[in-house]
Amino acid sequence: MNEINKKYDEKKLRLLIISADKFPPFRVDVSILFGEEIVKKGHKIDWILQSADNCSKSYVTKWKNCTVYVGKTDNGVSLFSKFRKYIYAMVHDFKIFSLMKQNRYDIIQVKDKFFAALLAIIASKIYKVPFVYWLSFPFPEARIYSFKVKTARYPYISLFMGLINKFLLYKIILPHANHIFVQSEQMKKDIARHGIPLDKMTSVPMGVSLKDIPYNVRSSKNKKIIKPSNEKWIVYLGTLNRTRRIDFLIRVLYKVLKKIPEARLILVGKGGNPEDEEFLKKEAKRLDILKYIIFTGFLPMKEAWEYIREADVCVSPYYPIPILLSTSPTKLVEYMAMGKPVVANDHPEQRLVIEQSGGGICVPYDENAFAEAIIQLLNNPEKAKQMGYLGRQYVEKYRCYSKISEIVENKYFQILKMRS
Repeated sequence: MNEINKKYDEKKLRLLIISADKFPPFRVDVSILFGEEIVKKGHKIDWILQSADNCSKSYVTKWKNCTVYVGKTDNGVSLFSKFRKYIYAMVHDFKIFSLMKQNRYDIIQVKDKFFAALLAIIASKIYKVPFVYWLSFPFPEARIYSFKVKTARYPYISLFMGLINKFLLYKIILPHANHIFVQSEQMKKDIARHGIPLDKMTSVPMGVSLKDIPYNVRSSKNKKIIKPSNEKWIVYLGTLNRTRRIDFLIRVLYKVLKKIPEARLILVGKGGNPEDEEFLKKEAKRLDILKYIIFTGFLPMKEAWEYIREADVCVSPYYPIPILLSTSPTKLVEYMAMGKPVVANDHPEQRLVIEQSGGGICVPYDENAFAEAIIQLLNNPEKAKQMGYLGRQYVEKYRCYSKISEIVENKYFQILKMRS
């Protein structure tokens, strides 16, 4: 038994977590890491979340052996509806105080929320409970960037919220946190530039639940995806938001088709707005290659994996802008967990994983380089298969959530040890 957690072995932790994820959460760093792995260790979690579906009244429910306090929401598309949804979330976050008063929590944790973090800081002082903040993405910087590059739907609102949240995050929330979980080592460095000590942060990269991922399993039962035998599939899984510049892949496909006409690009995901997908289709029409591209839209994870299962090559392009350099790409690890060779561009986290695993090819963010790497793997299936195998082995050792949960659990114990 690790010396750190010996003292706490008999006393399992009780956590209160407030997250920007909607209920029911689908991101694996919530549903798997906490909903399964942390709970599996005997710890109890209460959640404060806002409903993903239209909901006119708050309610309490059970989810993965956790208690969830679900707040009402308004999913209307008008600016007024969006504002009301935001107000509903803020009001619901005040639930922190009644729950802290009723229950004896060991840790209060906020993920990717700003107003809720301010409430949690106050509650942590009143009830003398450690406050932990979890930052999965540089949201303030992303809002400001979307204003600068003119991709924000409501530009000045985006700029205003970005500036306010940036001030709150770096001047109030992070300085008052007992500990901070971040997405990557690069994010640690970025945050440290704002005066936050490195030893106050722990990087928790994205991982997978191996039991849920179909590896080397091919079944025709209820098979929804039929891949023509003469086609070679290049699969991308992820958001189609315009800030991600997925039009890059459209132009890469154009170059690949010149050498491998049977290549097809499968885009599994959707954008934040309908305009995002239309922008990609417009680029494909300009190059006269729209018929070689499949847009699946948003799919449940298990359906998305069916496309990855049929892939000959999977791709993970990350447009090299500061707000994306600190991310930990989920899709890269999911591709590798399914034994698929990956072509990725030079990005801190991707470069590290590709170099350590041998599970793919890492190239500069350049259309010609990306296309050549894809062509190389499509023309050399044995090499591609070996890379897929190496990637799977790496994920089993370092990126499954059963292993990652130990990092999080031990850090909780360290936080409590420092407080005692």
